[in-house]
Order: sequence, then structure tokens, then C-alpha cells
Amino acid sequence: MQNSFFSIMQRVGRSFMLPIALLPVAGLMLGFGASFTNATNIAAYGLEGILGNGTVLHSLLTVMKSAGSIIFSNLPILFAVGVAMGMAKKEKDVAAIAAAIGYFIMHATINAMLDLNGLLIPGALPEGSIGSTIGIQSLQMGVFGGVIVGLGVSILHNKFYQIELPAIFSFFGGTRFIPIITAISYLFVGIAMFFIWPVIQHGILMLGDLVNKSGYAGTFLYGFTERALIPFGLHHVFYMPFWQTGLGGTEIIDGVSVSGAQNIFFAELASHNVDHFSVEATRFMAGKFPFYLFGIPGAALALYRTAKPENRSKVLGLLLSATLTAILTGITEPIEFSFLFAAPLLYVLHCLIAGMSFMLCHMFNVGVGQTFSGSLIDFILFGVLQGEHKTSWLNAIFIGLPLFPLYYFAFSGLIKKFQYKTPGREDNVDDVKLYTRKDVEERNNSKEETSASIIYALGGKNNISDLDCCATRLRITVSNSSLVNEQSLKETGAKGVIIKGNGVQVIYGPHVSNIKSRLEDYLDLGLDPA
Repeated sequence: MQNSFFSIMQRVGRSFMLPIALLPVAGLMLGFGASFTNATNIAAYGLEGILGNGTVLHSLLTVMKSAGSIIFSNLPILFAVGVAMGMAKKEKDVAAIAAAIGYFIMHATINAMLDLNGLLIPGALPEGSIGSTIGIQSLQMGVFGGVIVGLGVSILHNKFYQIELPAIFSFFGGTRFIPIITAISYLFVGIAMFFIWPVIQHGILMLGDLVNKSGYAGTFLYGFTERALIPFGLHHVFYMPFWQTGLGGTEIIDGVSVSGAQNIFFAELASHNVDHFSVEATRFMAGKFPFYLFGIPGAALALYRTAKPENRSKVLGLLLSATLTAILTGITEPIEFSFLFAAPLLYVLHCLIAGMSFMLCHMFNVGVGQTFSGSLIDFILFGVLQGEHKTSWLNAIFIGLPLFPLYYFAFSGLIKKFQYKTPGREDNVDDVKLYTRKDVEERNNSKEETSASIIYALGGKNNISDLDCCATRLRITVSNSSLVNEQSLKETGAKGVIIKGNGVQVIYGPHVSNIKSRLEDYLDLGLDPA
């Protein structure tokens, strides 16, 4: 049961990546637009002549702000489509269309039920219970509503996309049946949600209230747990409810009820009536910046300095690229997986410091939000450019500065004390080294051979029932996990392999999407290296 749950949850987590990947671009548009149309910022930097009302740049930036804002306003339906596509095994385009249909019908049904019961009148339900989604007044379900649709549609899709109907109805068989069964199903789901969701909504708000009332201890636990789930690929499942639902708080901004930490932050970012961004919302985001920007480089330096002198030149480029990836993009897995498997105690320490970073940012009122990760770009865009008076971004710097020596000395001491075989310290460098894409291509004569090696290590084509990826790892569902060869996968350049039941995760790094595409092309040829 536990292994089956892990397999399902890793597929759910990877399906979140499609809509999440859109957030940085939308955030850039909203961030630049909001920053440089804000009258206070314009006046502070004396830019009225080029950015003031009526200028061409002001008009362009206003459009950018609106374009970015619309993405965050419609995340639920994007999640519905993204989850359905991510979970569908075949014919993903059909699953996407069906998800949109299911989302429309579910909320239209809820709207009708609310209207029939006289609950659309202001004050009929607790404040924040009802909101607008794609122009429909409905229960405030946030991305949970999208995920409910996406998961349900993917189940229907995978079960029925090859259905054969009697001859008289054959036109409606196969993939054409999916939108039909979705429309019928989500009519009843909408009716059910009218009765069920208010109870869930109440529970979510109570849990969020408990987290908020637990104060700094709750923030520490949140940061620790989010980082501890990284190796299992389940961190997206954990943090998303805090970012996108009432679990992360509810506030009234410009007369509109907004739920979810990230939604609150971006609603405040788009508003001109906010003196300081809500720390009760950014407590679920700001804590990443200190240990991403200062702690990770300290850890990387410790790994470099503790490597054998003759191996330092071999690991320098690898550690440097992994560190820059973490700082500039917020993707930390490449550096984290360089010590996770070789020295698990270091990762436990890493999680504890991460929790502390979140807690300290909460304590010192750091009001910096983020789109996808705690990267330097997000920090500058949503912290520095918004002004110290609105974000207290300098406090994040003060919190982060001590983390560099803390990581460096703690990691160095533990590596030496326990003789951990971190990169450059192993007896055979080729066994534990951080492989680069270049290493893989040099070791194999062609990309096709690399794909063949990966498929062979996974037990062959017939052992692979589902193949996808997230930001840094392949996520595969296999029929028989005993056929998976971990060592062979590492020889293809994998930084780590996680097997749980029939769920397999192979960590390659940010270029994993290219590996996945080549694997799909190879499989489409019908070849089986096994």
C-alpha cells in the first residue's frame, strides 16, 4: 500500500511541474510590471520622466503587469489541464481538453446549486467561501479544484480512451468518449462538491489557523518538512496547498478575498495599497533565499575543500555549475544529491538549517515572495526592486550571511569525522562523481546508445509502463522493479536513483527533459535493448 501510494504521489508531483514551469515567466512579467509602475518606486529613483503616467514604458509595463497577473488569477484551470496531461498515459491532448470541460462543468454546477439555495447573496456563507474562477461565482476551491478535475479526468482517460462502443454509437468511441464521460461525471462531481467542499474548506481554514497560531515553530516545521521531501519528489505536493489554498491564509486585498500564500503575495504585488507585504503569507516562501543564496555555496565549498587534492580539479567545475544552477534558477537538486546518498547525515543537517532559515525570516518580517524557487532572480525582482520598506529584504541577507560559514564548517567537520565518500573523496572517482552531460556523451558514441543504456537499465522497453520527468529527474513506473539496475543507471550519468514499489526516480539534473525526449524517440522506434 505504501509503495503504491509513493508511485501515485510521484506521478502527481511531476504533473504539477507543467503549470509550475509557467510561473517564473508570469512572475517576471508581473514583477517588472508592478515594480516599475509603482508610483513610490518611480519617485524614489527619480524616473517620472521615462516611467511616469502617460509614457510609453509605463503603458508597456502596465500591459506586462496585467498579462502576468492573469496567469496567477487562473492557476486552478491551468492545474486541471496540467495534471490531466501529466497523469494521462497516452493521447495527452485529449486529456487536456477534457480537463477544461470538466472544470467548466463542475464550477457551473456548483454555481447553479449555490443560486438554487440562495447562497450567492453576500453574507450567506462565511467570508472567503465564495470566489470567482474563469468568470463563474463558485466555492473558493483554489488549485485543489483544478487538481480534483485533473486527477479525475486522468483516471477516466486512462480507463476509457480506447473504449469500443456498439456499432451504432461507434463514432463516440475511443478518445471522443473522454470529453463525453467527463462532462457527465463532473456534473455529479459538482453537485457532490456543493455538499462536500464547505466541510473540507472549514477543515483547511482550521488547519491553516493552527499553523498560523503555532507561530515560529510551525514555520520551522514547514521549512524542515519541505526540504526533507525533496529526495522523494513529493515536495510539490506538500507546499502547493500552502501556496494556493486557505491553508496558507486568507486576506482581503482591495476588497477581494484572496486565499493561499502565493496568491496573497501576488495580489499585494499588483496592488498600490500595500505598505508591507504580508509576512504571514511570505513565511511559506521567504525562508528559501538565505540558504539558497548563502548556505548552498558554503556546502559546495566544503565539498570542494574536503575532496582529495588530486581530485579537486575534477570536481570544481561540477560543483561550480551545480551551485550556479541553485543560485540562478533555484534548482537545488544537483548540489543536494551530490551529498544526499554519500552522506545522509549532511542532508538531515541541511533540512534543519532550512527550517531555521524559514523561521528566522518569519521572525524578522522578511516579505519576499517567489514564483517557482528561491533564486537570485526572484530575490531581486520580488525583494530588492520592491523596496526595503515593503519587503525587509536586507534581513534575508543578514540571516543568510552566517549560513555560509555554518554550512562550510559543519559540512567539512562531518565529512572528515565520518570519512564520507563525497565527490572527490571516493576510492574510485568514477563511481561517485557528478556526471555531466558531456561525460555521458563522451562515454557513449551517440545519444541513441545513451537512451538504449537507460532503457536496458530499467529492465527493457516492456518493463516501462509510464515515463515522464520533473525539473531534475526521470519519473518512471515499471512493471517489475527487481529488473531495474541502479548501478547501470548511475553509469549513464544519474546522480541518484530512488526505487519505491513500482515507482522509480532517476536524478540527472536540469537537462533531464532532453533525456526524456530522446528516450521517447527511442521507444517510438520500437527497439528494445533488453
